[in-house]
Amino acid sequence: VNGTTGEGLSLNTQERKQLAEEWMRQGKDKLDHVIIHVGALSLPESQELARHAAAIGASGIAVIAPFFFKPTNKDELIAFLQKVASEAPAVPFYYYHIPLLTGVKIHVEGLLDGIKERIPTFQGVKFSDTDLLDLAQCINKHEREQFAFLYGVDEQLLSALAIGADGAVGSTYNYLGRQTNLMLQAFAKPDLALAQKYQFLTGEFLNFVIKLGFGVAQTKAVMTFVSGIPMGPPRLPLVDASEEFIVKAKAKLDSIVWPDGD
Repeated sequence: VNGTTGEGLSLNTQERKQLAEEWMRQGKDKLDHVIIHVGALSLPESQELARHAAAIGASGIAVIAPFFFKPTNKDELIAFLQKVASEAPAVPFYYYHIPLLTGVKIHVEGLLDGIKERIPTFQGVKFSDTDLLDLAQCINKHEREQFAFLYGVDEQLLSALAIGADGAVGSTYNYLGRQTNLMLQAFAKPDLALAQKYQFLTGEFLNFVIKLGFGVAQTKAVMTFVSGIPMGPPRLPLVDASEEFIVKAKAKLDSIVWPDGD
């Protein structure tokens, strides 16, 4: 909640609290976990959001790296994360690694060394980067701690699963969730050939829309026409997806024949 697709960083503190509270209300007895993103450029704001998430019973909190005045090494980044995590001392804590948007390219492998001593609630990473070597080293070196590694680059999920990712958090699962679950089932069997078919078809759609210009606004447009639930406009500086994009994206998605026949 309040992550990238939810435009959390474009919302003010009160809006973020309201959304978090509503997700907790709507998710009661329906969702296994509600993880709330509480990262912000301002440390006091991030701490306030962490305290609020704890107070409303969140299953976990996640934090991205500050991205204007950036940490330049792992110690600076951990110091920031620790100050936030300590405000919710009973809530599992996740680092949200998304260097494409933050510009903070500190390798997670090194970040995790000794992190439990600094952040006792540390639970894992949402790893939204294409550097699968870094991810693999994280999984290999930190298997004993049983950290969760949740992958965030949807078109490469199968690759991440093959090296040990525990799960995924991504925007495409809002409209291709069933197909992704079928891919996960095929991988678990294991039926790699079937899993590949699902991953290749997801990639085919994403490759198509990326060439048209694909971001949060366009993701919301796809979510809207698939679900029938209006997602509303994005907040400036993002602008609505064009009608041309919507027509082309819908036609492409409708043209895909999935292995289950849908």
